[in-house]
Amino acid sequence: MTDHGRERLAELARRTGVATRYVGWDTDTHEVSDETLIAVLGALGVDAGDDERVGQALAELDVAPWRAFVPPVTVVTEHDDAWFWIHVPHGDPVDVRIRTEGGELRDAHQLDHWWDPRDVDGTLVGRATFAVPGDLEPGYHTIEATDPGRGGTASAPLIVTPRRLSTADDLLGSQRWGIATQLYSVRSAGSWGIGDFADLAAMAEIAGATHGADFIQVNPLHAAQPRPPVEASPYLPTTRRFVNPIYLRVTDIPEMAELPDHKRARVGRLAKKFVTENTSTEKIKRNKAFRAKLAALELIYEVPLSKERKQAYRRFRMREGDGLRDFATWCALVEKYGLESPKWEGVLTDPAEVRRRRRKVKDRVGFYTWLQWLCDEQLAAAQQTALASGMSIGVIADLAVGVGRHSADVWMLGDVLATGASVGAPPDGFSQQGQNWSQPPWHPIRLAQAGYEPFRDMIRTVLRHAGGLRVDHILGLFRLWWIPEGNSAAEGTYVHYDHQALLGILALEAQRAGAVIIGEDLGVFEPWVQDTLRDRGVLGCSILWFEHGPYAPIPPENYRELCLTSVTTHDLPPTVGYLAGDHIALRDRLGLLTESVDDERAREERDRDAILALAVERGLWSPDIPLTDERTVLALYRLIACSPSVLLGVALVDAVGERRIQNQPGTDSHQYPNWRIPLADDEGKPVTVEDLATDRRLAALAEALKESGVG
Repeated sequence: MTDHGRERLAELARRTGVATRYVGWDTDTHEVSDETLIAVLGALGVDAGDDERVGQALAELDVAPWRAFVPPVTVVTEHDDAWFWIHVPHGDPVDVRIRTEGGELRDAHQLDHWWDPRDVDGTLVGRATFAVPGDLEPGYHTIEATDPGRGGTASAPLIVTPRRLSTADDLLGSQRWGIATQLYSVRSAGSWGIGDFADLAAMAEIAGATHGADFIQVNPLHAAQPRPPVEASPYLPTTRRFVNPIYLRVTDIPEMAELPDHKRARVGRLAKKFVTENTSTEKIKRNKAFRAKLAALELIYEVPLSKERKQAYRRFRMREGDGLRDFATWCALVEKYGLESPKWEGVLTDPAEVRRRRRKVKDRVGFYTWLQWLCDEQLAAAQQTALASGMSIGVIADLAVGVGRHSADVWMLGDVLATGASVGAPPDGFSQQGQNWSQPPWHPIRLAQAGYEPFRDMIRTVLRHAGGLRVDHILGLFRLWWIPEGNSAAEGTYVHYDHQALLGILALEAQRAGAVIIGEDLGVFEPWVQDTLRDRGVLGCSILWFEHGPYAPIPPENYRELCLTSVTTHDLPPTVGYLAGDHIALRDRLGLLTESVDDERAREERDRDAILALAVERGLWSPDIPLTDERTVLALYRLIACSPSVLLGVALVDAVGERRIQNQPGTDSHQYPNWRIPLADDEGKPVTVEDLATDRRLAALAEALKESGVG
């Protein structure tokens, strides 16, 4: 490619939101190779293979919007002076109205903006601009346009978003705390080897009623594969909209009581298989638990619903609409053909063929639809229990970054998810070789062309029974690290998104749900990002170990107010393990370090000791106390209580003395049992939900926060 061609390639990349350079964690500016730019543009559907095709792509960018009668979507912030365009043959009149979400029709006021008409495929096209009424309420409205001369009509979404999510403002002026847990890891006497929705409700009741917590934060509960074997990572689901039925408490389903005696006895025998596993500290056996639950659920599915239950089920199906039907269809087809079937590349992507085959598996589609209804009911019950316990927020759900490549969302959403690239992260101090999360990213252009409907449906469903939502890697609403297929994690670049549109829709759905939004904003980001989140009423995240300035740790008094602050996170060892350097030893053993283990340990110990010095300065800790002593953990939680952050997160693993890490980034199941570690105490003994009610360490931590003025 010529020098001029490289300049044009860079121009094409910038105009399509692809970064040609970026500032890394090392604060150096990194230039992106031509090869990476061409590959990422290809994943976006833009052919940039040579100088000629780059020129053609640039010309297409200029003319493409003018081919549309109405814009694919218009997203604005309430009370802004905003406008939208309409394209008609030059000189033609056009009638434009706005239909509000409530059904009211309003005339659109044309603005005196002049645009030179242009030739579009042999037709001279003009552009008219119209004002968005400044008094439109936040919501989903519609632009309706008619060309009287040609009789053409078209409509497009007009989304008005809140200027600021007010639910966050309700938190200001006080400090609340809650428990963060990996739900699958905490079992009870009634579990089937894996934590479930009833365990979530019980934990919320203990945390709220006994200890005064205001929320319980859980891992993503998104659906995995419909049949074993299932993916262990809750952050690599098959859909982000619907729920994993592995978390169902079988015995809480009302129809269970209507089973014939011999079938109820069979369910009892299935449950007995997990009596010992509920108190085992060995790896969690998801597949065994899911097989047993599915066997029981198949029996219960045969029980006819009462009239009232039928009506509730019908309302649920109507509410979730085509998305629920399509997800249940995918589950039924996966069950019949398997994910490895070549039919997924042709037959099962043809709409007519899918409809035909859906009719053949109608009962199985019904079964998977029914499972989602049960999940919805039990999640609702957990949130109701949390609020009844005195919690002001209740359950805080978690939204994963994306889905797996062979997932329901990829099948259902089509080209709204990009192929040929995967989401990940560039090299940083946390993962020095970069990370590839094996997840197809949103296609920014096609998502907008879809009116952001897949995004808003997902957010609305996840928020239905939650008082809050943690958005994993919320930086992905601004830009995502795209790794072209076949490249290493380091050989990618950032692709930018319309963050104002995505944040606005997130705020709109959260406002309607009365929920707070917490953006996990850790990692490499542009300086203005956190300001934007704050201005839109979205909380950030602070982890004690990551809060460093240029030369020293940031004093907790200088942390952000609109923030969820915690000592650790699921991608680090529990605090005792972190203090002991367990993560360094593990990463060294697995070959994940790019520096020598001695250099890595020295750097980590320097940073750790600087944090502990802050606790010493405030009289919270003494160097005479052993690093792995319970009193050190309490001191660190008292330290974050010195911050102005409105929410404090207590890792349940810290509250009971667990030392093992749940997830070691950059590894697979052959290297480390990620997401399979059951909850245990400092002596390696299992901790159940029932144990939490009288757990001494949890009570001590809750008391320490209370004494610090939290709650």
